[in-house]
Amino acid sequence: MPYLKIQTNQALDESDQQRLMVAASTLVAQQLGKSERCVMVAIDAARPMMFAGATSPLAYLELKSIGLSEHTTAELSKHLCTLVTEQLNIAPDRIYIEFANAQRHMWGWDGGTF
Repeated sequence: MPYLKIQTNQALDESDQQRLMVAASTLVAQQLGKSERCVMVAIDAARPMMFAGATSPLAYLELKSIGLSEHTTAELSKHLCTLVTEQLNIAPDRIYIEFANAQRHMWGWDGGTF
């Protein structure tokens, strides 16, 4: 049920996207204590984006999950920023992350909800 979307203004070839998705999926599963079988990752690269008046490398991440606690977001932010910095060479101060705790009845899967 965790969903991570990574948007960036950086162009990524298919192998870079694949490498990032694999690393991100593993990281999210480990950090949330969830099975990677349930983790979904999407990459939206080469988007026209601007932050702080500049189009230099940047990223916007959305992490949604059932049971996401506010007590875990600071640590998640650290790990996700490190991942994006290492994989995409984007400075941590050019990364925004939105965290969302989804309620079970608001998350559908396999024709039902959690």
